[in-house]
Amino acid sequence: MAPPLIAATARGPAAYRDTGSGPGEAALFVHGVGTGSSLWNGVIDLIGSERRCVAVDLPLHGRTPAAASYELGETADFVAAFCESLGLTGIDLVANDTGGAIAQIFAARHPSLLRSFTLTNCDTIGNLPPKLFAPTVWLARARLLAPLQRAFLRDPRRARRVLYGPGLENVESLPIALVAEWLAPLSGPRAREMERWLSALRPRDLVAAEPALRRLDVPTQIVWGTGDAFFARKWAYELKNLIPGVREVIEVPDARLFFPAERPADLAEPLLHFWKTL
Repeated sequence: MAPPLIAATARGPAAYRDTGSGPGEAALFVHGVGTGSSLWNGVIDLIGSERRCVAVDLPLHGRTPAAASYELGETADFVAAFCESLGLTGIDLVANDTGGAIAQIFAARHPSLLRSFTLTNCDTIGNLPPKLFAPTVWLARARLLAPLQRAFLRDPRRARRVLYGPGLENVESLPIALVAEWLAPLSGPRAREMERWLSALRPRDLVAAEPALRRLDVPTQIVWGTGDAFFARKWAYELKNLIPGVREVIEVPDARLFFPAERPADLAEPLLHFWKTL
């Protein structure tokens, strides 16, 4: 993948990767906390010849700088400002993990920008933050997480096992270089910023979007790993019952949270098929 580009937006600089060029329609990929736009590299490699693909680094991730606020609604507005800066319309929105909650708020606020919507394992109303991740959020709010982050940066193999292992079927499938890339912007002098990011993981902005989500008729699919300890399969069907535009729930057997990185073909194939039906 080429080095990230930088967009000047109304909400500050945004780093992103773009397989195409020019304004207009694109697939927009939104990652979750603790990863980055490179989460989608494998998927984009498989579909980049079929569709322009844009993957954004959220604030404090990748090369995107820190933000004044990390509330989910504020981050959704950051994504909107990013789309405006690139002139993106007719968007095929794809999201994972915390990015799924951000994408739901973005979709609720800007449905006219979307051509389609795809959600993979992610936060939902009633499961934000997920129970397994709640202790990490508590540590952040108690300002006890930053010292642990610094220790993990010194031992990326341990970080891979402890931080990312629960979201993978095979922890060794995640390259150590990618672990180091994801952790670097969240450690050192920015470790306290990461505590602020996690402390802002509250459901209120997503709950506030619920009425609009119940009216969202944008063509939507849900591609969900069934082996995920953070986001059990029942949450995929909660989303199906919430969003009227959902056409299908596609279950990916045994896949876990980070399956877009570990098993990219299992997302690329449903994306291409779905987009051809639009």
